[in-house]
Amino acid sequence: MSGPAGEPTVEERGEQPYAYIRGSVRMDGFAAIADRLGELIGWLSGQGAGFAGAPFFRFNTVDMAGESEVEAGIPVVSLPEPEGDIRVGVLPPGRYATVRHLGHPDQMFDVITALREWAVREGLEWDMREEDGGVERWGCRLESYLTDPATEPDMGKWEIELSFRLAD
Repeated sequence: MSGPAGEPTVEERGEQPYAYIRGSVRMDGFAAIADRLGELIGWLSGQGAGFAGAPFFRFNTVDMAGESEVEAGIPVVSLPEPEGDIRVGVLPPGRYATVRHLGHPDQMFDVITALREWAVREGLEWDMREEDGGVERWGCRLESYLTDPATEPDMGKWEIELSFRLAD
């Protein structure tokens, strides 16, 4: 892969409890779900929930032409009681293809394309199926934000990890 992205790897992951807020968004209106991460962080802090990793977006469906079902989530040490829009769940265990990107989130399309091309070359299959209209339904597709925007406001310096679950 070229550019600021690292080389993809495959890693085995165990299940991971998380709390989330789900929304249906168009890619050009992604802020509608992204802006809810702060609310989720505040709520979890108020519950005394221990964070177990970086905030992420989980893409349950991807529809580049329409609305995608996306969760703004945070891994937690143990599951709090859900409340209102805030739900809890467990990310599935399994093998994940991962790659890290250093740069603005707007540059992710090229990184995703390169990761998908790499998987084809490696003979890997995604835990994903295509539905009518070209909609992709993913078993687990994550975009984790490893950089805290409070300490690094320059989005061009953010580190983002993509983790796409592979088929068993």
